[in-house]
Amino acid sequence: MQIPISYLCAMQKIGILGGGQLGRMLLQAAANYPVETFVLENDPECPAAHLCRHFVKGDIKNFDDVYAFGKQLDAITIEIENVNVEALEKLETEGVRIYPKPSVLKTIKNKILQKEYYRTHQIPSPEFIVTPDAAALKEQLAFLPAVHKLGEGGYDGRGVQLIKKEEDLSKGFDAPSVLEKMVDIRKEIAQMVAINDKGETALYPPVEMLFDPQLNLLDYQLCPAEIDERTLWKVEAIALSVVRNFKSPGIFAIEMFIDKNGDVLVNETAPRVHNSGHHTIEAHYSSQFDMLWRVILGYPLGNTEAILPSIMVNVIGADKYSGNAIYEGLEEVLKIENAFVHLYGKKQTKPGRKMGHVTILSKDKQDLLYQSNKVKHGLIVKA
Repeated sequence: MQIPISYLCAMQKIGILGGGQLGRMLLQAAANYPVETFVLENDPECPAAHLCRHFVKGDIKNFDDVYAFGKQLDAITIEIENVNVEALEKLETEGVRIYPKPSVLKTIKNKILQKEYYRTHQIPSPEFIVTPDAAALKEQLAFLPAVHKLGEGGYDGRGVQLIKKEEDLSKGFDAPSVLEKMVDIRKEIAQMVAINDKGETALYPPVEMLFDPQLNLLDYQLCPAEIDERTLWKVEAIALSVVRNFKSPGIFAIEMFIDKNGDVLVNETAPRVHNSGHHTIEAHYSSQFDMLWRVILGYPLGNTEAILPSIMVNVIGADKYSGNAIYEGLEEVLKIENAFVHLYGKKQTKPGRKMGHVTILSKDKQDLLYQSNKVKHGLIVKA
């Protein structure tokens, strides 16, 4: 779809479904563009509420709320997949531009449909079996070890269980889910890809991700990922295949495994700005948030090249603490050269909650690892 040239000159009305930290950072980048911003979210105290031009209280999962919100807008984007797709489909037929298209959201928000999409388009991904309920899961003992993923509703490590042996079967979900063969992983990486209405693409350098094994959340990530040139070609080719088969503009994070044999397999895709792209705010010429505005508003795609190598550390709510957030060690972290602190404005902390992130830039990998360790152990969110 070609965006009329008149759009590029006028102040466009753009809505964001969801008001969490992704919406907040998207709004921070919007300040550089001719755009009137709207946010739909139930919580008037959410991280994005005070940064948008218009805050609308409502449920992003409710058809009527989403449809009423979108009728007045030129375009809509999301910060989470779990939105009312039917309302977006209706808005799309009425001329509202949706980034990404509702057809993509319908596929990606359901992990069963997402895995079938990879199989249909011959995109390498771990072997899987669909389990309609707990009884079906218990019949798959021979398929173990595997990862059980809830078909819909999982987010930030929730809705995922490791099923390594028979005794673990009780941990699985009694609902439509995917049982995915466990991969012998050498590295986990993510590739961000932007695609505009003309079908032009821009790829960011892939990042290497390290996860907290208890929370199953991204702990920190290194950019660029340490992979050889042949593997890089595989990663980029697979990521482009994932995105181009969606036939939708937007920005996408493709999470992948590199196994012990050097094969590249797609784990999951997020059709939006993503935790694995936060470092781009300072470390790249065009951040993932800037890039999405360029796509939505019809401007040229930005420069994805890195300014310097970087590492990003998630700031997570400390274990055993729930209540009003207190940031211990913030002053010491702010003394680190080339460290950029982002706090998400969440008043309440709880164990495992994403409260912010810190990005550090340096030419020296060992320095990046050393400084990131200082952040991880020095900046504590308590109550």
